[in-house]
Amino acid sequence: MESAGSTRQIVTARDSGLVACTRCSLVWPADKQRCARCGSALSSRDMASMARVWAWLAIGVICYIPANLFPMLITSTLFSKSQSTIVGGAIDLIHHGAVGVAIIIIVASVLIPIGKFVAVAYLALSLNHHVKMSAHGRHKLYEYVEFIGRWSMIDVFVVAILSSLVQLSSVAAINPGPAAITFALSVIFTMLAAQSFDPRLIWDAEEDSHT
Repeated sequence: MESAGSTRQIVTARDSGLVACTRCSLVWPADKQRCARCGSALSSRDMASMARVWAWLAIGVICYIPANLFPMLITSTLFSKSQSTIVGGAIDLIHHGAVGVAIIIIVASVLIPIGKFVAVAYLALSLNHHVKMSAHGRHKLYEYVEFIGRWSMIDVFVVAILSSLVQLSSVAAINPGPAAITFALSVIFTMLAAQSFDPRLIWDAEEDSHT
């Protein structure tokens, strides 16, 4: 047993001579090259994952900028034509009394994407720098990032639904703006950045910080 106040030793699967399949999660001896269940190649650590994380994250941030500058929704009527950005559309909803819908759009289309950018960058930077958050905390943060990723597309879904429902020939029509494409690409690239991250590296960084 370890004495009170002593540092808890971290034992990883690699230390125990094991490797887990990243696709089906089945555990195999470390010397096995390929998973017998799903056929995936086995690797104790994906050392090239960080390069992919930063590449996908950078592209996601680049796409997110025009997604907020260009119109997300283009509304055409018989007498006028209006364009709304993400934030501008939310402000219009507030003026029309739809505060709840506006809050959902702001959270899903602004706060969640920016939060994902910050969280993925924090996880990547934490591997080479000492951070206050524990390895368990960082792993939970990684799981949260993957879980909330699907909700970032809610603005695109709303535009797609409105575009399909409101098409009254020359009287009125709602069409997606150029921001819908760049916003969808930003969400996709950010999801790829999160999926490229190898969470096993978190425990290696934690182990190195105690040596």
